[in-house]
Parts: sequence; C-alpha cells; structure tokens
Amino acid sequence: MRVGVLCSQVRLEEKEIFRALRQRGVRFDKIDVRGLCFDGSAAGLDAYDVVLFRCVSHSRAISVAAMLQERGVRTVNAYPVVATCGDKVLTTLALLEHGVPTPHASMAFSQRSTLDAIAKMGYPVVLKSPVGSWGRLMAKLNDREAAEAVTEHKRALHRYFPAPYYVQEYIQKPGRDIRTLVAGEETVYAIYRSSSHWITNTARGGNAINLPVSPEIDRLSRAAAAAVGGGLVAVDILEDTDGSLLVNEVNHTPEFHGAMQVTQVDIAGRIVDYVMRVCEETL
Repeated sequence: MRVGVLCSQVRLEEKEIFRALRQRGVRFDKIDVRGLCFDGSAAGLDAYDVVLFRCVSHSRAISVAAMLQERGVRTVNAYPVVATCGDKVLTTLALLEHGVPTPHASMAFSQRSTLDAIAKMGYPVVLKSPVGSWGRLMAKLNDREAAEAVTEHKRALHRYFPAPYYVQEYIQKPGRDIRTLVAGEETVYAIYRSSSHWITNTARGGNAINLPVSPEIDRLSRAAAAAVGGGLVAVDILEDTDGSLLVNEVNHTPEFHGAMQVTQVDIAGRIVDYVMRVCEETL
C-alpha cells in the first residue's frame, strides 16, 4: 500500500495525517502540487494506490483530480466530488436533486436580474462567490442600497470574466453553525462553530465546541455527502429558527484544527483509515 499526499502547505492537519500514516505503517510521500507537470502522463502519480488531496487551492485540486481521473489514478476525493463541492451552484443543485434540505438560493447572471432575485427572496440575503472558502467573499445584504453597491462592485470586478451571482436566503442561526466530517458511510464527528459575527467559520475566528453526533445530524450529514458523490467531506449545517437543520455547504478538503481541540476523536487517524479502505478496494 502506497499513498501520495498532495499539498502545497504543510499545516497542522497535514502533520497529523503524516503521523497517522506512520503509526499505521503506511508508505507515503508528500507531493508538492507546485512541482507537478502533466505532459500526457500521470506525472509519476500512477505509482500510488491512492492520492489524497490536501491542496489549499481549489483550482489546483480540480485540475489535478481531472488529470488523474483520466489516467485511472484513484484519488480522495474523486474528481466529480471535487468539482461539485468546489462550486456552490453545483453543490446546491446536487443537494436539491437528492432531496437534502438546504437554504433557498438563486443564481443570476446580471446585476439587474440579481437585484430582482433578491427583492423576490426578501432582505436580508447573503451574496456569495460560487467558488471560495473560509467565509471569504461573502456579504450580508440588509437592504436595496447595500445590494446595489455590492453587486455593482462585483459586476466591475468580474467585467472580463463574468461569474454567476449566487444569492442565498439569510438563516437567522443562533450564533453558531454545525460542522461534521463524513468518511464514507460514517459521520466521524460534529462540532458547533460559534461567533458573535454572522460568519461563524473557525478560519474567521469562530470557536469550536464539541457536539455529540445525534441521529438527525448523522442522517443529514451522510445524505449530504452522498448527494455530492461520497468520499471524505465536511458538511456545514445551519439551524433555522424553527429548529430544522439545513445543509449550507459541503467541502472536499476538510480542515479540522478546531475540532482537534474539542473532540476526543483521532480525526487524522480516521481520515487515514478511510484512505486505507479506499486503497484496499484498488488492490
């Protein structure tokens, strides 16, 4: 069994994954994605039973995933999962297709149609970039003036490379959201991410709090993972004012530094165990 770990930065999560691989006696190599060059071959990555993506850059991850799929190299996650999770529009469509509850969203393609969609949805709303992570490039729009200003800036910035305007209803969550990690058919852990700000990502200062995995959280997390194609994914869940749970996003390269501090789960170990199961399927 031989594993390639594709990354550009070695953060705490990658160090923990390397530790878990060594503990299990798995042969592995750290591969810097910035040093790869594809010229019709698999750039030497076909020597591995499976390649685990830990790229910070989505554009790099999706390009390499597509190339390796073409060459028949097994990856975690697979190209379709990376492509779907990396685009909020595709994620929303996948969740809706599989009947997974998610906040109402609209995709528009001009400033005028976006403002019309927002007016129909009702303020406040959240305007997001279709591609992005860590709570960046999001704006909570409370009124028409704010919507006009932000969409005008977006229109100017994307003048030459227009991107869809992704508008999502604002969920009045109780100062927190829920993050879970799914590996195959198992929900590995759940945490609250709390903040006084409406953006609760730990990357933006949110605090992690341990949360037992309830049957409802488990069912919803696994349903969301299955909707995007399965694999190893993080699921972000919002609590609505009536107590119902809605899947907000699904992430294909889970970070877990915050969860490590508050759960008793060996998260890196469980990730490696899943990668080993994928390896065994290919041998």
